[in-house]
Amino acid sequence: MDLLTSLKISSSGLAANRKRMAAISSNIANAQTTKTVEGGPYRPKEVVFGAEPSRESFADILEGEINEHAQEVHATEVISSNRPPILKYEPNHPDADEKGYVAYPDINVMKEMAEMIEASRSYEANISALNTSKNMALKGLEIGK
Repeated sequence: MDLLTSLKISSSGLAANRKRMAAISSNIANAQTTKTVEGGPYRPKEVVFGAEPSRESFADILEGEINEHAQEVHATEVISSNRPPILKYEPNHPDADEKGYVAYPDINVMKEMAEMIEASRSYEANISALNTSKNMALKGLEIGK
């Protein structure tokens, strides 16, 4: 695998995990949101990751010169969860229904924090891989001196 391919793979991981952290942050910030513009409680967001072979151009695909096992990760889409809301009896809440129940989003803040830590560590690992590739390229250039 060449330098540019390894940098491209690491940067795709950085972008995907940045999008994942943004979705998690939105979930944590809206854990108590009972009313949205669409109506009803906030719906938690989930990021769907996908992989595709790392290729520079269509010519590389035709020539088959790129290693087929090198994969880039992409956040293919951000979906809203279909989990049912949690109903809590709060008759004095302004968003309570006629029975006194308020619909809160089904968000476990502790689980979201654990996922944020996981995404952050994955982001750090991609930065480390990117820096290692860069340092290897610089050391390779020093050999020619």
